[in-house]
Amino acid sequence: MGGGTDRMDCTAGFSASILVRAHNDEAFIERTLAGIFAQKADFSFEVLVCDDASTDRTRDIAAQFPVRFVERPEGRYRPGRTLNALVRAAKGNVVVFNNADAIPADSRWLAELVRPLKSEMRTFAFANQLARPDAQALVRKDSERAFGDGSVQATWRFFFSLASSATWRSNLIETPFDENIQYSEDVEWAWRNSRRASDPMRIVYCPDARVEHSHNYTLRELARRFRGEGSADRAIFDETPSLVRELAGAARETLRDWAYLAKRPDAWREIPSAPIRRLVQRIAHWRGMSAAIPA
Repeated sequence: MGGGTDRMDCTAGFSASILVRAHNDEAFIERTLAGIFAQKADFSFEVLVCDDASTDRTRDIAAQFPVRFVERPEGRYRPGRTLNALVRAAKGNVVVFNNADAIPADSRWLAELVRPLKSEMRTFAFANQLARPDAQALVRKDSERAFGDGSVQATWRFFFSLASSATWRSNLIETPFDENIQYSEDVEWAWRNSRRASDPMRIVYCPDARVEHSHNYTLRELARRFRGEGSADRAIFDETPSLVRELAGAARETLRDWAYLAKRPDAWREIPSAPIRRLVQRIAHWRGMSAAIPA
């Protein structure tokens, strides 16, 4: 599937496979799938669901929709293994990833997300993620900075999110996801392919392709996530860990947090916890990077 790299052939036989990974997502998956099937698109698409051993009603809810189930590979969960299995099972020549808790905000999400693919094969597009209505103020602030109009993320070294994204299936068949890493498998793939000496991947942000997706993590959950990301960042970017750099970053972000919260009296309760949150994130990230250093 997919064809060559000729820009003139990109719209020929255009079809999509929307790949939905789920784990205990009964609170979201019905709205997510309803939103997917309500899309207004000028091409055909199928929906594949991979349920990662949910213990709630996730699979039962998904079964109420015309989806095709793909069982995740046996053994210890590795995101790359599941993603590669879904890609192999896809019948469309375009692959759209959309997490079970990433709810399309309108009926144009899909069309806007795949729009860049129709003019260039070596493209990976990702969507705008909006904070949920119940998101904490600082979660909303982080989401607006990371996504929004894209102006902030454009100043960062590299940014990409697979949670709602799309590319040609041939790109993923040619260079599959790394099946050995536990975190940031999407960033690793996008970074590796965007830096190819020959025919590099173009990473495109689509602000008009919008999904509702955010998490109110506890401090323990934040620490776990950032430690994992720190370990992955060390492997992906070959960056030297620095506690001083991390603490300086925590201080800068806390100042931005306070400026954001100061304008929102209904969120002032989060002011005292802002520095704690940033310290937990940055120290966990440093520990993850440090643990990844070869003995």
